[in-house]
Amino acid sequence: MTSTPHSPAPAARLISVRLITDDVAGLVTFYEHVTAAPAQWSTPDFAEVVTAVGTLAIAGTRTVALFGAGSARAGENHSAIIEFLVADVDAEHARLRPLVDGGLAEPVTMPWGNRSLLLHDPDGNLVNLFTPVTAQAIAKFGL
Repeated sequence: MTSTPHSPAPAARLISVRLITDDVAGLVTFYEHVTAAPAQWSTPDFAEVVTAVGTLAIAGTRTVALFGAGSARAGENHSAIIEFLVADVDAEHARLRPLVDGGLAEPVTMPWGNRSLLLHDPDGNLVNLFTPVTAQAIAKFGL
């Protein structure tokens, strides 16, 4: 797709979100459990967990130098939430309870109509598993 001087550029498409970690295998194992999807490994320092709508890429800290030394640091995210739409958040709560260190809070229904389960991955990244429960939220996701 190319744009001409008279047409707008095509919208960017989000393909993946990449997490940098000191423990690639551990973080990959966590997200394989959360998504029930197997990782696709490219190298010992890089794997992808592919879902129906996007990819979660997980890379080791040694890969950061390829982008510029110090451009990313493992385990220091305090502003993003990785969200996964699930069929039944309460069932996921029960399934994942043994995986999450330090216990797991109960799911909560948010004012915008999603029932959400918030947890942290092994690197401290915030993860939200949610199920739309109101008519408006269900319609938003085409369910």
